[in-house]
Amino acid sequence: MTIYGNERRLLLDSESETEQLGRELARRAVESESGLVVFLEGDLGMGKTTLSRGVMQGLGHDGAVKSPTYTLVEPYEHLKPRAYHFDLYRLGDPEELEYMGIRDYFSDENLCLVEWPERGQGVLPEPDLEIHLERQGEGRSVVIRARSARGAHLMNELELIGPDH
Repeated sequence: MTIYGNERRLLLDSESETEQLGRELARRAVESESGLVVFLEGDLGMGKTTLSRGVMQGLGHDGAVKSPTYTLVEPYEHLKPRAYHFDLYRLGDPEELEYMGIRDYFSDENLCLVEWPERGQGVLPEPDLEIHLERQGEGRSVVIRARSARGAHLMNELELIGPDH
């Protein structure tokens, strides 16, 4: 896997800062006028769904954003770009993704956020960005890595919050 550009590291002190990062990611995705695949990595309770909520809010979604743990995917087809939030935590076998037509979601026009992407290994496309969250005191340490030219461009455009470390 190729890493494009440098990774970005930051500390987020609160849930609201995690949502703010998601809104900024959404803003940049809209400006790029192309689809995006983002892998969200981290243990349970690290803020993956909170970050996803910020993305959906940043795209204009007004309602609740829940983790699609049991349904595997939560569609937000009314948004521009269309967005899909995947949670593969309960996935038994990556082949199950083929039965749900997973490849249809990953078009150049859609924004796809994938929690627990390692459980879909071999079936999921390569991401544009990987965002890894882990506990750092009371907050979260975040590492953003570009995995495509599109991801590198977007990552470099992000106006990140919180102190770099």
